[in-house]
Amino acid sequence: MGEACWVDATAGVAGDMLLAALVDAGADEDRVRAAVASLGVPGLAVHTDTDRRGGLRCRRAHVTAPGDDPTHRHLAAILPLVDRSALSGRAADAARRTFTLLAEAEAAVHGTSSQNVTLHEVGAHDALADVVGVVAAADDLGLLADGAAVVCSPLAAGSGTVRAAHGRLPVPVPAVVELAARHGLALGGDDLAGERTTPTGAALLAALARPGSFPALTVRAVGVGGGARDTPDRPNVTRVVLGAAPVTDAVRTGEVVVLEATVDDLDPQLWPAVLEAVRAAGAWDCWTSPIVARHGRPGHVLSAVCDEAVRPAVADAVFRHTTTIGLRWSSRHRATLPRRAVTVRVGAHEIAVKIAQLGDGTERAKPEIADVEAAARALGLPAAEVAERARRALRSS
Repeated sequence: MGEACWVDATAGVAGDMLLAALVDAGADEDRVRAAVASLGVPGLAVHTDTDRRGGLRCRRAHVTAPGDDPTHRHLAAILPLVDRSALSGRAADAARRTFTLLAEAEAAVHGTSSQNVTLHEVGAHDALADVVGVVAAADDLGLLADGAAVVCSPLAAGSGTVRAAHGRLPVPVPAVVELAARHGLALGGDDLAGERTTPTGAALLAALARPGSFPALTVRAVGVGGGARDTPDRPNVTRVVLGAAPVTDAVRTGEVVVLEATVDDLDPQLWPAVLEAVRAAGAWDCWTSPIVARHGRPGHVLSAVCDEAVRPAVADAVFRHTTTIGLRWSSRHRATLPRRAVTVRVGAHEIAVKIAQLGDGTERAKPEIADVEAAARALGLPAAEVAERARRALRSS
């Protein structure tokens, strides 16, 4: 059985609402608090309590922030905080991806670059706590593991206007519309008054979930996170439904989209940043293959595998981060082995291990490289040694 989650954002979603819903569904609040504290911002903390919205019980998340919070930062000031935090490798990747998607959307709206754009409300301390808290909660629930499936409903668009750093903006605000366009998120529910989906909430779902209908799952828990308003038309809540999705013993098959672009005039030093940006746009995997291009020049073919829903966002990332002026894509059949993820400890560090099951019932284990590298840096050991210790810990468990 694989971990699965359905996020119901039809009545709205914000960072604090999603955080409260995940804690309400069973995420360890102490781990969430520790993750936020590890950002190293004096006075920044988060806690939750119970409340009611539209007659329904819910949980509310509250962030305590320093009084001198400037409420605006650049991406270059936010990512080092994540890098220094105690988040696992998977959770840190999810946090970096969320903030990067936010910066790219805001940059597109304001006509500048993601490195130069000023993040106003979404750069404030409470937004930092919301994003880090959500990824820590999702990690605790196993929703960041390989094979986990997080699916979200259409996002409530809302209506009217809202006051922001640049004055009054139409609802849904431009950054939310930009995120929806880039990542295949559906917007609906314009009959609801006011801002219902915030940029932080939309970016978190773009980073963690894929749009779709309610997945087949055996329900294990339901979490309800409340927002700041209590309206008579519909409870202002975000719901999450957790469960186990059935996984057959046989090889699973399906269709994916493969995008390719031929590039022969890019500075080779930029390829790591290109691959990171393509993955951040929603590609499951991406790589380059060396070729001899037209006119005998050395070059690379950039390939990316993704779901059809995020193909436009992945294509946009390829155009934005490389020198190509054209790309191609096609549908491919894919077969995957049943898999699950477990966590082992090497010293004081948690290492996720992906376990795939072959057709004859034998299993193949692979430690998560991001966790291995983080532990190796902290322990002062070679990554290969940490990976072997993780395998030994798995065998003895």
